[in-house]
Amino acid sequence: MTEVWKPSVTVAAVIERDGKFLLVEEETSDGIRFNQPAGHLDPNESLQQAVARETLEESAYDFVPTALIGMYMSRYLSSRTGVEVTYLRFAFCGELGAWHDQPLDTGILRAVWMTYADLTACRDKHRSPLVLRCVDDYLNGQRAPLSLMFTHPSAVGALND
Repeated sequence: MTEVWKPSVTVAAVIERDGKFLLVEEETSDGIRFNQPAGHLDPNESLQQAVARETLEESAYDFVPTALIGMYMSRYLSSRTGVEVTYLRFAFCGELGAWHDQPLDTGILRAVWMTYADLTACRDKHRSPLVLRCVDDYLNGQRAPLSLMFTHPSAVGALND
């Protein structure tokens, strides 16, 4: 049997408050970069649970997704490691909740609020081209209801549940 290729599934939160977007500044294999609060889907969680968890871990804010902005696929080649990875990103918008006084996830330097102008001015420091694309789609009103997404109970619990 041949090996099955699988993209890395990630989630991202596009959060706007008072005309500014919540970004995280993080250490990556390519240096310090900006990204939305984002990360990988973990075992036994839905995409909505993943984006809420990642937002809390990386920014210390609660987040409740209310809509899917889009699904994005991209390929990334690390200039430092030479490793190529394909990402399948699910970007959500939603409601920002409380901020918690807690340490941020490993590699996250800080959470920062940026205007669209700030965001476009530092595009060479974005973690990926998807950062700006997701914001643009959000600003253009692109939304899909969460009801389009279904997570079978077997994906978030025991197979016999």
